[in-house]
Amino acid sequence: MPQCEMCGADEASLTTTKVEGAELELCSSCTDFGTEVRDESTGSGGGKYSTSSSTGKSSSSASGSSGGSSGSSGSSTRPRDMFDDMDEIATDYDDQIRNARESRGLSQEELADQLNEKASLIRKLERGDTLPTDEVQRKLERALDISLVEGESVEDADWDSGDSGTMTLGDVVKRKD
Repeated sequence: MPQCEMCGADEASLTTTKVEGAELELCSSCTDFGTEVRDESTGSGGGKYSTSSSTGKSSSSASGSSGGSSGSSGSSTRPRDMFDDMDEIATDYDDQIRNARESRGLSQEELADQLNEKASLIRKLERGDTLPTDEVQRKLERALDISLVEGESVEDADWDSGDSGTMTLGDVVKRKD
């Protein structure tokens, strides 16, 4: 039986509802927190969806299956996106850059010259004011023999439960009634 993505209640039919810009499959109690999304089946050319605050049945083919709400497919995995292939930069990248530079006896200006970058960029990176672009990150890693990529953290491991149908929005967010 499908679960409400907000409160986790098991209910036979869920309604696709837009809450704060996100489309969720919600039970009848939680649909009051947003507006119902209906699939536009007539070819009037307007948009793909229209919203309505009246209650009623919606066709849930509009947004792809999420979590454990899909009963027909064997594995309920989300589609891959561009962020899956991206490495996450370490939270202490600024300290790593500064420590590696100082251990080699380089000034910020000397490192900037070596990387063919501006010294102001090195200052901003070491203060943590800006994130390095992919190109600058590669240059820094080669020149200073460091890795600015972060492994999976403990917080990320808590989110990856292995069973994608058990975590709901209600497990994370406190609701104001």
